[in-house]
Amino acid sequence: MVFGLGIFYAVVTCAGLLSLQSSRDAIGDPYFTIMEILSILIALFMAVGMVAVHCSAATGRKFFSLTALIFMFMATGVTSCVHFIVLSVGHTEEAKQLPGLFSFKWPSVVYALDILAWDLFFGLSMLFAAPVFNKGRFEKNLSGLLIICGVLSLVGLIGLPLQNMQIRNIGILGYAVAGPLAFLFMGKTLGRDGFGG
Repeated sequence: MVFGLGIFYAVVTCAGLLSLQSSRDAIGDPYFTIMEILSILIALFMAVGMVAVHCSAATGRKFFSLTALIFMFMATGVTSCVHFIVLSVGHTEEAKQLPGLFSFKWPSVVYALDILAWDLFFGLSMLFAAPVFNKGRFEKNLSGLLIICGVLSLVGLIGLPLQNMQIRNIGILGYAVAGPLAFLFMGKTLGRDGFGG
């Protein structure tokens, strides 16, 4: 589900970008609303996926899987609140008077919270999930992919002190590009007999 919704999100984003008159314009509706709803759904399915990882992890790896699960719950909680607020309040006239609060243009409160969710909490979740997968070549490759997801997401945080959102966009590669692929491979691993010992 995470992988499939991630592909759908990418398609909607591309369609939204192609609809723009200028590269400086923000993606409008219906694309923006669909992207916001998908963001919440993807986060929820990621949390469910991490529950499955924790339940299936070997006893000696439960510390890592539980920590990964906690960070994923934090990422899901924060980003779900952000996108729900933007969906429900962000289009009102009152909200438009407060771009520093409800806009996804830096600097803004909702943007900062979304960075907290995806670059920090998601990144840490991926790094703690990596040691759970340690048997055989496929799992070790998956572990490497999870580390890449986590590191790229965390590197995005460097953009904050530098006030450079182009550097911050490195994090997008971690959670929006490599992330869905990692969840696809985690699903394949969980479906195999013998995972977790």
